[in-house]
Amino acid sequence: MAVRHRLIQATPEAVWDVLADGDAYVQWVVGPSKVTPRDGRWPQVGATIAYEVRLGPLLLDNESVVRRCVEGSVLELEAKAGRLGTARIAVELRPWGEQCLVIVDEHPLRGPGGLLHNVGVEALIQVRHRAMLARLAKLCESRAGDRCRPDPPDSVGEVHRGWGTGRA
Repeated sequence: MAVRHRLIQATPEAVWDVLADGDAYVQWVVGPSKVTPRDGRWPQVGATIAYEVRLGPLLLDNESVVRRCVEGSVLELEAKAGRLGTARIAVELRPWGEQCLVIVDEHPLRGPGGLLHNVGVEALIQVRHRAMLARLAKLCESRAGDRCRPDPPDSVGEVHRGWGTGRA
């Protein structure tokens, strides 16, 4: 199970606005292109978006279905990758001061993806999540405007270095 997190310098509401925008999906998720709404209204439970994913010379038609939605805090998707199987992708938003801690949890559900899941695949998912969360942060922080909350300056926890202060 691949779990990764990132602190985004925007309010949870600003981050949710991006997650709730089905058209923005292609801007923050790594892999998809040409997102097309298929069923329902994103991000309501049962809503589906279709997209293409290119893996080298292969072009795969995939879709994501909203399986659980707690407005403002949780979005759980089932990503369907045809013959490769399906995966659960959960995105949780937690207020962190005036910012938002985003936690992504992904694991295979059905098909060969689950059978082939190993440490190497897990490492690739972690790399993908790192890129995905960086894209999400950039998009959220650029859209947030006055809801962007940079780290406040504080003196607590600062490290001061000087001669004679270290120990061996």
